[in-house]
Amino acid sequence: MAKLLGSPKALSITIVIAAVFVVSILGGALGNSLGFGFLSSSLPAIQLPAEIVVQGFDTPVGDWDLMNTMVTTWLAIIVLAVVAIFVRKGLSEVPGRLQALFELVMEFFINLCEGIAGPENGRRFFPLVFTIFIFIVVANWMGILPGFGTIGRVADPSEIAHHHGVHHYSDPAEDQGHQTGSSHKKASGHGEEHSGHLEKVNLHVFSGTGGIAILQPGSLNEEITFHDYEEAHGDVGEGKRAGHLVPFLRSANTDVNMTLAMALIAMVMVHYWGLSILGSLTHLGKFINFKDGPIGFFVGILEIISEFAKIISFTFRLFGNIFAGEVLLMAMGFLLPMIGIIPFLGLELFVGVIQALIFSMLTLVFASMASVAHGDEEHH
Repeated sequence: MAKLLGSPKALSITIVIAAVFVVSILGGALGNSLGFGFLSSSLPAIQLPAEIVVQGFDTPVGDWDLMNTMVTTWLAIIVLAVVAIFVRKGLSEVPGRLQALFELVMEFFINLCEGIAGPENGRRFFPLVFTIFIFIVVANWMGILPGFGTIGRVADPSEIAHHHGVHHYSDPAEDQGHQTGSSHKKASGHGEEHSGHLEKVNLHVFSGTGGIAILQPGSLNEEITFHDYEEAHGDVGEGKRAGHLVPFLRSANTDVNMTLAMALIAMVMVHYWGLSILGSLTHLGKFINFKDGPIGFFVGILEIISEFAKIISFTFRLFGNIFAGEVLLMAMGFLLPMIGIIPFLGLELFVGVIQALIFSMLTLVFASMASVAHGDEEHH
């Protein structure tokens, strides 16, 4: 304590940290119960499926919706392409810092692939393994940037009711001015009929009527229930609207379709390499085996089941970890804005790399296993 008081610099840092901590507590959802909460906004509506950013594109194969995870997937690909072009143009015999970093990472993965699969197969597996790694890392790290989950469009009450299973909900705000009193009563009655589905759902009140909405700090109390919204006939104030924020940007790997697609690509390539290296009869013989009797046949069935289990494991390991991390960041930003989210940002950076490494290394291991015949496994 004496050392702290004797060092003005250390004392100033301590006071600043304590002040930020106090402001974070009072400004968050915890301080809202005491009448503060000036920094906290409502929690975004958390849902497993990706949200629709733009609905109803006409394509030759039918209607197509633009999802927010598609947008971030394309952004991750663009970032990787721009970085690759930038590094390629700046190649020199005396590498700069960026070139040296990429050479170090690529050399690590090449040596790792060759050490696990051998020089020839390691070089063959390297492009897919390294592509999976860098894509997952970039997509995961982009998910913690400002604007993800906080900027988007507003889903109106009719769309929200539809998501909760009420497919014929009539929005009072849309009915007001062009419905008779009896018809409005009928619409409200329909809402009451399905009140069990919507009574626990709150609507956030957004300022402005444009196409873009933001979850602003200090807007935690700007909420209204479906019941109160209907009682007010959809009138939440001049220049305001009620609904849920549908973010334009959401981490790509929080969409189970994205992780499933990568899992399918990885396993299809694993079996392609198995077929091309061992030949069709040898590779398929691992799964369809009549030579070793009933035991060999059932072992082959178990091998087939394990291949499908690998796809499921690939898919939900990455999806579960990244989605849980996103929810954790939302919760900490809701409870303790500013200081509460900082340690978890570092944790998410670490988890993003670890999950990318696990996915790519399992792809490499499975490919190495597929390139070895059953009779050679003990030797290898």
